[in-house]
Amino acid sequence: MKLASLTRAALLVSAVALVPATTAGLAAVDGRSAPQFGRLFTVYQLVKAQYVEQVDDTKLIDGALDGMLAALDPHSGYLDGSAVQRVNTLIDGKYAGLGLSVVQEQETVKVVAPLRGSPAAEAGVKPGDYITHLDGKLIYGIPLDEAVAQMRGEAGTQIRLTLFRTGRDGPFDVTVTRKEILLEPVTWKLEGTIGVISINEFSRDVGNYVRTGIADLRKQSGGKLNGLVLDLRSNPGGSLEEAVALSDLFLSTGDIVSQRGRNKGEDMYFRADDMSNYPDLPSAVAATFKGDSARGLPIVVLIDEGSASASEIVAGALQDHRRGLVMGERSFGKGSVQSVFYLNNQRTQAVKLTTARYFTPSGRSVQEGGIEPDIRVPQLSDPDARRRSQMVLRESDLRRHLVNEVGIDDKQLEADKQDDPRFKLTAEELKTRGITDFQLHYALETLRRTDGTPALAAKGK
Repeated sequence: MKLASLTRAALLVSAVALVPATTAGLAAVDGRSAPQFGRLFTVYQLVKAQYVEQVDDTKLIDGALDGMLAALDPHSGYLDGSAVQRVNTLIDGKYAGLGLSVVQEQETVKVVAPLRGSPAAEAGVKPGDYITHLDGKLIYGIPLDEAVAQMRGEAGTQIRLTLFRTGRDGPFDVTVTRKEILLEPVTWKLEGTIGVISINEFSRDVGNYVRTGIADLRKQSGGKLNGLVLDLRSNPGGSLEEAVALSDLFLSTGDIVSQRGRNKGEDMYFRADDMSNYPDLPSAVAATFKGDSARGLPIVVLIDEGSASASEIVAGALQDHRRGLVMGERSFGKGSVQSVFYLNNQRTQAVKLTTARYFTPSGRSVQEGGIEPDIRVPQLSDPDARRRSQMVLRESDLRRHLVNEVGIDDKQLEADKQDDPRFKLTAEELKTRGITDFQLHYALETLRRTDGTPALAAKGK
């Protein structure tokens, strides 16, 4: 989900805050910067006077803004027109297209994750795939905003994607039919006495949807719900407030996440049962987040390389409080918060700027290193998973990514390559047993063995 303005930025891989920009609120420019602005103006004058063709002022200024912000980190950028609308889509959760979260890496478009149930996922697009052509036209080197715009279109129309996937002998084509992506942020189902709640992205009201889902699962199970699987796989993020609300559903006390920027006076701490976390919620609604809505039920949190930002906030909070056992693969590793500052009253121009890092309750930054699962469970039911894992894209692979202040060595986290003897079955063998999602199957079996014991997380350690 989500630019000449975001040429190197992950789309929908952000914990985002929307903030109006006012002249009074902007930091004063250091007087020593004047010569640098003079250099910029000199180049502008040279282009206007000497370039082989006449150049529009808007093109030059937009290009300067793009370059300035792209030099900072992969998630800061200048937003204009349709780019602003795409950021709003992140919060509203509705658009027509393929349902892909993508980044631009070394001038190519790379898939972070297809949204579950999206046209792209149904067509077989996988995390880590490179998209080289759209309808036979090479898209190498074009701005990411332009590539995303070409992939979107009217519902019912088709587009042919040419993909390169590690482990395959060569590129191959898939045809995807666009549809209206009415992103269901939360879905749930009952598996015996275990509830499976899938959070697909963090748009509005995710916390309330999950609370409703828990109540419905209790009703479906006849009051005999024995555990929950919280599935955050391929969830690229969204609203920081909704990540806090979701975590608060399962925690009674303590920190959920802290947000720390350059100015210490602006540091923020989000705590369980702290209603100041939800200033816009009616008091009656905010009261529903008090206490543990799951009432001590054991929880397994599923993550993978496509789980980023807001997903990592939730997984980290439940892991640090030993409220849930985290399974799957190491997450994406995006531990920064972006704020969107609007530059005009019409909200057609904005700056998306990295303003803070976030930290889990124990003080861990997931920047670069990601959330390491308590139990690593590979997706054995995916025949391409092992080969594709060699080319998995994470935050640490993006150019100009923020450095983890804690100093976690990314390579150390990948050092243990020894396979668990429990994970030797092939995708074909699993298919004959009727297992199409091994990670979910393993989580369900783990919960069934606990027989509803609340201390699952502690035992898993």
